[in-house]
Amino acid sequence: MLLHWLIEPLSFEFMRQALVLGFFLGILSAVVGSYLILQQMGMMAGCISHAVLPGISLAFFLQINLSIGAFVAGVLSALVVMLIESRSRIKIDAAMALTLSTFLALGVILITVLETNQVDLTSLLFGDILGITSADVWQTVIITGVILLLTKLFYKELEFYTFDPLGAKACGLPVNLLYLGLISAITITIVTSMQTVGVLLVMSLLVGPAITAYLLVKELHQMMIVGSILGIISVITGMYFSYYFDLPSGAAIVLIICGFFLLGFFFSPSQGLVSSLLTKKQLLNRQQEK
Repeated sequence: MLLHWLIEPLSFEFMRQALVLGFFLGILSAVVGSYLILQQMGMMAGCISHAVLPGISLAFFLQINLSIGAFVAGVLSALVVMLIESRSRIKIDAAMALTLSTFLALGVILITVLETNQVDLTSLLFGDILGITSADVWQTVIITGVILLLTKLFYKELEFYTFDPLGAKACGLPVNLLYLGLISAITITIVTSMQTVGVLLVMSLLVGPAITAYLLVKELHQMMIVGSILGIISVITGMYFSYYFDLPSGAAIVLIICGFFLLGFFFSPSQGLVSSLLTKKQLLNRQQEK
């Protein structure tokens, strides 16, 4: 019964493509998301994911690849956030809130002015596994391979910059270039995930597996490995639920990710709520025995 439940969706090409894409997307999101979490920049994913809208509208109007427009708009929004933060007393959360709302409003205006409402915004905003093509799969495989290779090559530099940016700058590391590289990786991950989970829900894919892994392990490379496993299971399980219960793929994936986080939040051996309560109870019992 279970085997039949697992095999039946594989008879459809779009599901095979979606599952392969989900496998690599789980790895890509966890690796990039680990840096986001450790740098306390989780909301940057939300800012960039909303800021891609004007780029998509312009790309559709100019008849070029929508991913190119989304990537340019996403990177531009991150640079605006960095400029506001570095050149004023404004904190990064306020800079991200202003940038997010401004780019989103610009996107809505461009859709109206350029009459680009023919683009299937619903699938881009909320994800649609039916729209996945073999080109999307190959694009995700290549991007994941490139990001993993760059992470391997510059792991020590990125780790130093992540945990001690001031120290990295004092040692002569090109911190602005490292920041731009991370922002580019975040934006590429968001653009790659648009068809699967949608730009409005991709923040969960970037942040969720990484913060769950953060509850379970301590080292950066361990976060990436555990987060990748959780990301792969979440995406593939969400797609199966989407297939069998006719649910939006992005929303199903996000709820699975949330379920894993709740398990980690309550039952993490080192930081879980249940383990903390049990530890306190054991200490109280020992004190009473004395």
